[in-house]
Amino acid sequence: MDKISTDCPYPGCFFCVMKEGNPSKRRASILKFFRELPSQDDDGQVLPISGLWNTAMAHPNDPEFIELGIFECMAALILKGLKNRRWLAHDQNIYIPYYAAHIIGSYTMNMEEFAERAVHAGVLPCLVELLRGRLTWVEQRVAVRALGHLATYGSTFSTIASIGEILELSLQLAMSSLEIVYSHFYQYVDKRLGYHCDLLTRGMGGVEMESRKAEEWASQLQCWSLQLINCFAFKPEFLPKICKTEFLVKLPGMWGGLVNENSPAGIGLLRTICHHKLGRGPVASCPGIIEALCNIARSSDDWQYMAVDCLLWLLQDPSTVHKVIDKAVPALVDLAEITALGDHKKLGDSIVNVLQECIQSQGIGRNSINNCTKELIEEVLNSKQRLKWEKNMPKEDLHIKQAAALVVKLEGNSLFSSGNIAGAASKYSEALSLCPMRSKKERVVLYSNRAQCHLLLQQPSAAINDATRALCLHNPLNRHAKSLWRRAQAYDMLGLAKESLLDAILFINECSHSSDPDLSLKENKVPDYAERLVKKQMRAAWLFREAAIKHGGVHCEGYTGGMCGQESDDSEWETASESDIGKDGRDEMGDDDDEDDDDSEWQNEDERKDRYDKPSLKDMKHGYNVQLVEDES
Repeated sequence: MDKISTDCPYPGCFFCVMKEGNPSKRRASILKFFRELPSQDDDGQVLPISGLWNTAMAHPNDPEFIELGIFECMAALILKGLKNRRWLAHDQNIYIPYYAAHIIGSYTMNMEEFAERAVHAGVLPCLVELLRGRLTWVEQRVAVRALGHLATYGSTFSTIASIGEILELSLQLAMSSLEIVYSHFYQYVDKRLGYHCDLLTRGMGGVEMESRKAEEWASQLQCWSLQLINCFAFKPEFLPKICKTEFLVKLPGMWGGLVNENSPAGIGLLRTICHHKLGRGPVASCPGIIEALCNIARSSDDWQYMAVDCLLWLLQDPSTVHKVIDKAVPALVDLAEITALGDHKKLGDSIVNVLQECIQSQGIGRNSINNCTKELIEEVLNSKQRLKWEKNMPKEDLHIKQAAALVVKLEGNSLFSSGNIAGAASKYSEALSLCPMRSKKERVVLYSNRAQCHLLLQQPSAAINDATRALCLHNPLNRHAKSLWRRAQAYDMLGLAKESLLDAILFINECSHSSDPDLSLKENKVPDYAERLVKKQMRAAWLFREAAIKHGGVHCEGYTGGMCGQESDDSEWETASESDIGKDGRDEMGDDDDEDDDDSEWQNEDERKDRYDKPSLKDMKHGYNVQLVEDES
């Protein structure tokens, strides 16, 4: 290549080429650079590749390099690294396949036209080789990312799908990615490959930073594998291969973790699967998966609505309703007064309509609804009817009902203070039966107080139900601090670490903004009781926990600073105690909030007779993919 600048000692230097002022000369020089680079063995090749990586991340929609052959160049460099291990080990060439695959993924994540050119340029064979694990997990991560982007577009998916092993490799990688990263990098600090450490931290951190970034990258490896599988799941012909029990049963546990919370991960894929009739049957028959969906539906997770979608579709399918109704209904009943969740408007109305359909279409024998489930549905339908009646009642009568509910609530507070917890719970139930449906603020308090009683009575499931109802009534949704804390404790009692952790973190966040002197953080310090629970659940929900147990690892540095294989003594933890909130917890039972009443979700209920609408495939793809925020490395 011609020398561009007399000041640069390197003929054909890419950075000098980029400084060329004449546009035609610049394009000709870049074109020549891309054509010649794969055949050169000079030192320092990683420098222009890393520069291209930065450019691709910063300007992924710029067509200049695409038109000049960057995809052909990157594919050739990856294949060179796979075939010529001597070249790969020379200088810093070990970094090049990683950067090259990352560049392909960055330029194809937004533009279908670029994806078509990448496939035409022949990037698939080299990406598939990386996906197979021909190098290391680091290259697998960027390969599955790039393939996931290519599979998103209709014009390139068929080519991806024609390579049969891509789906199988992605399924295996989704299930094994965490163990691979743990055993090949995280577990043995002294055996970590130097270039892995450099890529993870960019030379800016030590062992602890490496470990934290490894957890983040492991989560991305799993989530990007799930994104690729999700593209296949939109096509019914691939569902039999995806819907194997060994894979489905693990999906609810595949979450982005705290390090990758922007990914819908396993629940996003489950939603796509449940959208198809062919997928709903295997999901309904898979052990434990409906319970997991119910837990996610009740949670304050960003992907709560996806679990609700799954449950509603399963209930609307005549072939699956009898398999899931007894487990799904209790969770959905708790959510029946949600106003909106994400893009779902009047979600509570949709839930009620589906439950009503279940009652109306119940059959006999195995298709009949058991009495407990029927009572729960009728309770919701009666509440809806009660709201209609109350709309026609004189205001004076409503005020009398509200005053009566307040008197009964105060009686419950008194019983609670005297230690009669069961009696207090009964009074709160009585108050709820009196309290007008529109008095949401008061009903939040009553449900939350009764949840506390259930905790003290060692009834965690009932506590979760009531705390969830309080959170659904609260404005804003899922942000009532005391209900979050009570549900976090109830989840803890049931051993549901992830759910408990999410609620505990949200509780701390709400405390930081609270004007309640019992809840507001003093000197910005997280309360000891909350910190203890968060640490405990971070150990239990640690991304590498199963891999560490399997491989005999005990040290879990990461976020907790504790030992993953050895639980610390939490005997001081007051699982269901009120003493950590407020002075003695008794004034909590008289808790009053300041939110305005809002009954909009029950208005115009006569107009809500339609079935729960399924979003379009296009909308679902968008909802899954846009949440997979690109990393910076």
